[in-house]
Amino acid sequence: IMEPDQVKDLLGFLQQQTRPDLKSQVTQYLLGLTSSAEGRTMLAKEKAIIEALNTLIKDPSLSIVSDYFNILINLSADESVSDVFMTNIPVSLLLSNMLKPNYHFSEQICAILSNLTRDERVCKHVLDIINANDTGLTGILDLFFNEGLNKNGKLHYLGPLMSNLSQLQEVRRFLLDRDRDAIQRFLPYTQYEASSVRRGGVVGTLRNCCFDHEHHEWLLGEHVDILPFLLLPLAGPEELDEKDMEGTDV
Repeated sequence: IMEPDQVKDLLGFLQQQTRPDLKSQVTQYLLGLTSSAEGRTMLAKEKAIIEALNTLIKDPSLSIVSDYFNILINLSADESVSDVFMTNIPVSLLLSNMLKPNYHFSEQICAILSNLTRDERVCKHVLDIINANDTGLTGILDLFFNEGLNKNGKLHYLGPLMSNLSQLQEVRRFLLDRDRDAIQRFLPYTQYEASSVRRGGVVGTLRNCCFDHEHHEWLLGEHVDILPFLLLPLAGPEELDEKDMEGTDV
């Protein structure tokens, strides 16, 4: 636990009117603190500092805002301090900002939400926030499939985010809605070459959806035809030579 005097000093430098160079030194210090498990635990217990950090989301200095989001990335990667996101971090604001076209820090928010949703309990909390947003899960899918919508980031971590969300039955039910055709739109991404992160997230999403046995016939049928998309990545890019081809004729 931080000493009271240390907390007081840090809070003094995180005020809106603090000189940017001094404020930046504090955010860099706190970012370094979150690089260790001990530091993350210490910071997560300091509600006043967390609340002061939250005000930095609107700081005029992009580097200071970036430090804030990088601190959250480190905290969100540690499941032992995930409760801080249930109580003291404005996850709904993070989500709303991520969905804005060309928001400068959507990439980092994507990583934060991807980290958070690995834990099922926190994943349910994030889903509640998504559902409370005007666009709901549809907004996440629109952002995923409209690559280039945000010019400031590739948002490849939407892949793992969708994979983590799909551990929840409610999300699988949404994705497997036969009138929505969401699953079919994911299929080409099993061969997506621009990012193994996005591709891996899609494969994880499809895997989770395949656990719902009642949809197997539909998934394998002509309307979805999922099997070739699952098998093709396993085949590899190598061409067969004549020797390999012997005996393969039917």
